[in-house]
Amino acid sequence: QVQLVESGGGLVQPGGSLRLSCAASGPISSIYFMGWYRQAPGQQRELVAIIISGGSTNYADSVKGRFTISRDSAKNTVNLQMNSLKPEDTAVYYCSADIRSTSVGRTYYWGQGTQVTVSS
Repeated sequence: QVQLVESGGGLVQPGGSLRLSCAASGPISSIYFMGWYRQAPGQQRELVAIIISGGSTNYADSVKGRFTISRDSAKNTVNLQMNSLKPEDTAVYYCSADIRSTSVGRTYYWGQGTQVTVSS
């Protein structure tokens, strides 16, 4: 019943910016973390950024200084501001969250993914 819905992907030129959003909905009791992963063609899915319940963040080395993860706790939403985009950022971006609901224990959830393409 818990689900994650992503938005904000698209096509952007190198050096441009995009803002991804992910909203968690359902009978949520606690969110331990929310984050973003990405998967490029021929590559493993990799962690991009996470934000934990206390507000601490972690980023992949490849995006440090360019991407910023933030959250809106009232809306159970996580955002990823992506600046100075590079062609190698091209991937499907997936939202993920570690959530305890009112009826199910602590469980990982995934969004359907949103395509980000960085190209001239």
